[in-house]
Amino acid sequence: MSNNEKTSKNIKTTTKIPHGKFVDYLYIVAGTCIAAFGIACFITPARISCGGVNGIATIIYHLTGFDAGLAMLCVSVPIFIAGVLSFGMAYGVKSIAGTVLLSLWTSFFGLLTGYNGILAYTDKMDILLSVIFGGGLVGSGIGLVMRTGANTGGTDIVAQIINKYTPLPTGTGLFIADGLVLLAGVFVFGLEHALFGIITIFISTYMVNYMVLSFGTRYAKTAFIFSEKHTQISHRIITELHHGATELKGTGTFTGNERTLLIAVMHNRQINQLTRIVYEEDPQAFMFIQDTYEALGEGFVSMDKVLSRLDN
Repeated sequence: MSNNEKTSKNIKTTTKIPHGKFVDYLYIVAGTCIAAFGIACFITPARISCGGVNGIATIIYHLTGFDAGLAMLCVSVPIFIAGVLSFGMAYGVKSIAGTVLLSLWTSFFGLLTGYNGILAYTDKMDILLSVIFGGGLVGSGIGLVMRTGANTGGTDIVAQIINKYTPLPTGTGLFIADGLVLLAGVFVFGLEHALFGIITIFISTYMVNYMVLSFGTRYAKTAFIFSEKHTQISHRIITELHHGATELKGTGTFTGNERTLLIAVMHNRQINQLTRIVYEEDPQAFMFIQDTYEALGEGFVSMDKVLSRLDN
């Protein structure tokens, strides 16, 4: 057996770890719970049609009194079936858990509060607060679910179907689908509430992106250090901060002299210590620091956990 085959075998073995799966399930349950709280306690009581299945459910609830959580499930079922027919059963399995749990949690919080929310709604400030906190909660919850590779169905599936059968990109399809829901909200709740809905979409979209791309990842920094004392600095990084560093050779365009660039990745909490070390060794050093999206490997996040999350 070759080394590559052994490596591949080891990766397949280590990625199927129960702990990773448990964390994914926890994210799905917690994420749908958070999003449902935002829908039942802020979005629906404030009469905000913010696109998506939850926007449709809000309209149905206020027109008919039909439970918003059940309305979300009823609307999601045909969309889910269309997704399976278009992309196969494997695609549908990823969304069914998030779709069902989001609907159940929404009904649960709706029963607890009667869809009256936790604000008085005596003036427009209460609606604005619902926009901010509702959008933030919905986006955060859905983002947690999406970190696991699952989703909560809805107009995302519609957008992907439009993309498959038309020349329109997925983003345009999503804009059309959500735009139609917003337009319906104009006729049901009025233009002002529809404008609040646009703000809600913006906030929730931002939070989804943050939770998927940034939450739990940007805990590290990468420092780039130019110094004549690079040997002393790298030695102290190893002995005092317990991290390694990489030296690269380059040429300064201003002086034309050969210079050494020292690159070090470390936790946020260690940056102040690193700055002090660099200053103590070479007050004339030049250093700049950047956020590191995700640091994998020894001293940071194990690659096993990341591969487990991707495979599941």
